[in-house]
Amino acid sequence: MGQMTTGAANDFEQATDLAQKMVQRWGMSDSLGPRVYGDNDAEVFLGRDVVTHKNLSDSTAELVDQEITRIIEEQYSRARGIIEENRDKIKKMAEALLDWETLESDQIDQIMRGERPDPPSADDGSSGGETSGLQGDVTDQGPLGEDSSVADQPTVKPKMDSPAGDSA
Repeated sequence: MGQMTTGAANDFEQATDLAQKMVQRWGMSDSLGPRVYGDNDAEVFLGRDVVTHKNLSDSTAELVDQEITRIIEEQYSRARGIIEENRDKIKKMAEALLDWETLESDQIDQIMRGERPDPPSADDGSSGGETSGLQGDVTDQGPLGEDSSVADQPTVKPKMDSPAGDSA
């Protein structure tokens, strides 16, 4: 939390776009009131992004910019406070994800209540637990009549290190 990275660049872009729409398009500003600021017409100019026409004074545009900045800074501070307040829970979730790769909603609820999460259930098919019951009580037998249960069969685990299309 003590450093700023470029990984948040898109988050700031989206937050700025949303705050701008809140103030300029949706009238969601207590200080500027329920009004649209700027033309709703947009046109593409020489392959560039959308260009909007300005129909407000420089002083009003400055007020709009100040309101957008206020919203972004306020919500950034709020988000940071929520993260810092729940740092222990975030750390527990990260540790659980490193251990188990996925979390079920029950495990997330346990972490959020400050409890230690239960290990993943064995009925998800990944740990060789009970079968889904499709075969009923019939036991599988090998070619020589011996019991060839699921536990005796090798487990195939996918390689998670490389992309799906990587065949080398």
